[in-house]
Amino acid sequence: MKTISILGSTGSIGTQTLEVVRATGDFTVSALTAGSNIDLLEQQMREFHPAMAAVMQEEKAEELRERTRDLGIPVYAGMDGLLAAATEPSADMVVTAVVGMIGIRPTLKAIEAGKDIALANKETLVTAGHLVMEAAREKGVCIYPVDSEHSAVFQSLKQEDHSKISRILLTASGGPFRGRTLGELEKVQVEDALKHPNWSMGAKITIDSSTMVNKALEVIEARWLFDVDFDQIEVVVQPQSVIHSMVEFVDGGIMAQLGTPDMKLPIQYALYEGKRNYLGGDRLDFAALGQITFEAPDMETFCGLKLGYEAGRQGGSVPTVFNAANEFAVARFLERKIGYLDIVRMIEDALSVHKRIAHPDLEAILETEAETYRYLESRWCR
Repeated sequence: MKTISILGSTGSIGTQTLEVVRATGDFTVSALTAGSNIDLLEQQMREFHPAMAAVMQEEKAEELRERTRDLGIPVYAGMDGLLAAATEPSADMVVTAVVGMIGIRPTLKAIEAGKDIALANKETLVTAGHLVMEAAREKGVCIYPVDSEHSAVFQSLKQEDHSKISRILLTASGGPFRGRTLGELEKVQVEDALKHPNWSMGAKITIDSSTMVNKALEVIEARWLFDVDFDQIEVVVQPQSVIHSMVEFVDGGIMAQLGTPDMKLPIQYALYEGKRNYLGGDRLDFAALGQITFEAPDMETFCGLKLGYEAGRQGGSVPTVFNAANEFAVARFLERKIGYLDIVRMIEDALSVHKRIAHPDLEAILETEAETYRYLESRWCR
């Protein structure tokens, strides 16, 4: 029986991972971590009996310790807690389901400890892909993608020669504002942007999907996961969200992975290390579906996607600025402190003043993030 540690167990990916654990009976849980939702984390601790748990805030951790004293499970706090969960000795695999650059250090520590990674934290590869992939190679660690698009590519490449890849076709739903003009987007409110047409996700990634910045992050992530050039990664809008991504090979053949928009499939596929097992749920009804349509992304209206390609091609510390500025801006938008189109304007502003570092180490990556935050705070939040 495989033992897993889940970083971000109370979020969308984390809770669905536990649904897979519950349904299959093939996994035990060694560690659970949460940002602040200690009510749900307590329930999870009582059901899955991990060896440890962690909460980011010390006050919340202390409260959880009191509430779970009868369980005898140690509860840690802050980054130290995340690192302890990532390196918990009994874990075979670490599911990195935290949101944001906070996932970099625990992911690297888990790899250093020889743990396989089920990667749902795209920001880790976007900002530190060169460090993560090199560390994984050195330690002989496998990284299994959990994002539906990257899982689809991973599945399409099974038993294929990676050197024969011509293009990776990352599909996108287009989000709730597909076909809108910039004038119409000026009026978008938080509630509008949180209504994704096909997927149920956390607030941050839902906003990212609406701006198509999420797709830009996935493009950069794909570059590292599959060792391809940016010119080999193409985004195609497929509004029905049933083709999760495709790979075209040098002979013109295309392999695609299709399915209902259900994250439990890529989660389970990662946990079983790329092996098929029964998963309940809806199945695609092609007759009822009727058609699958495609269109090119509108990179002028949704220019965050274009900026992401540019940041990825420049490389070095530039993708960190792109990601950090987006994290900062989305948080302010969710707090209703800026307008919807200000998200991309802030990203563009931060990129315009950054002095690129060609080969940033972890320290430089984290300092670039902090520097980006300081700059945007001074320019946009006075």
